[in-house]
Amino acid sequence: MAKIRGCELPEDLYYFAEKHVWARPMGDGIVRIGMNTVAGKLAGGKLNAVTVRAKNIGAEIPAGKSVATVESSKYVGPVPAPVAGVLKRANDKLAADPNLAITDPYGEGWIVELAPANWDADKAGLLTGPYGLAAYKAKLEADNISCE
Repeated sequence: MAKIRGCELPEDLYYFAEKHVWARPMGDGIVRIGMNTVAGKLAGGKLNAVTVRAKNIGAEIPAGKSVATVESSKYVGPVPAPVAGVLKRANDKLAADPNLAITDPYGEGWIVELAPANWDADKAGLLTGPYGLAAYKAKLEADNISCE
């Protein structure tokens, strides 16, 4: 796991850096989506709620559109989909403990799973690997964001 400006960012994930969310292919045509440590820091480090509307399960979600809403004392806003696809499942554990999205963002704190419409094309627009993290680092520096 890379540590950039105090933020932990695994190299194997695909990042939608503008919105600080990640995507991980899970196999069987499913991609898991969550917030990264940068988003947790920007939200104030403690979440009051993570909400996925039940009516959205099974719906087609365009890339960049909300798959969930996060609420903290400092922020209320969307968690955008880094890729387009059909929303398949929400992480039920977040209802009981929304802070999992911050305390374990790459493990138990994932937010939703979706079946991407065109993963191969969409992943090309996301940052990944050492080069992607170098680009993400430049963004964090330009925006003066640190997790420390």
